[in-house]
Amino acid sequence: QVQLEESGGGSVQAGGHLRLSCEYKDISGVNCMGWFRQAPGREREGVAAIYIGRRSTYYSDSVKGRFTIFREEVDNRVELQMDGLRPEDTAMYYCAGMTERFSRTAYDCYTSSWDFASWGQGTQVVVSS
Repeated sequence: QVQLEESGGGSVQAGGHLRLSCEYKDISGVNCMGWFRQAPGREREGVAAIYIGRRSTYYSDSVKGRFTIFREEVDNRVELQMDGLRPEDTAMYYCAGMTERFSRTAYDCYTSSWDFASWGQGTQVVVSS
C-alpha cells in the first residue's frame, strides 16, 4: 500500500483556480496515479490520470482543457492544477495510486479498476457561483 496525503482544497468563486497536491513517500512499482472526486449523493468520478514515468495523461471530458495533472518528482507529489472552476466541480477530491500491469498509457490507467488502489483521505473543494 502506498501512503498518500492530499492538500490544497478550499473555497473559491466560479472562474477561480486551485492546485491540489498529493504527497507520497514511496511509489516504487506504482505506474498509475489518478485524481478522483465525489460529490454528495453522486458516484465517484475519475477526473485525471497520469502514467508514471511517461508523458502520458488523460482527463475526463468534464475537466479537459481546465485541469492539468502532473508529477513533481523532486517533491514527491502529483499535482492537479484546476483552472476555470465551476460550481459543478464542487466535491471531495481524492488521490489514488496503483500498479496496473496491463496499463501502458494514462488512458489505460483511467479505464482500469481502481478498487484495489491506495487512496488518500481526500480534500474538499467548494466552488460558489
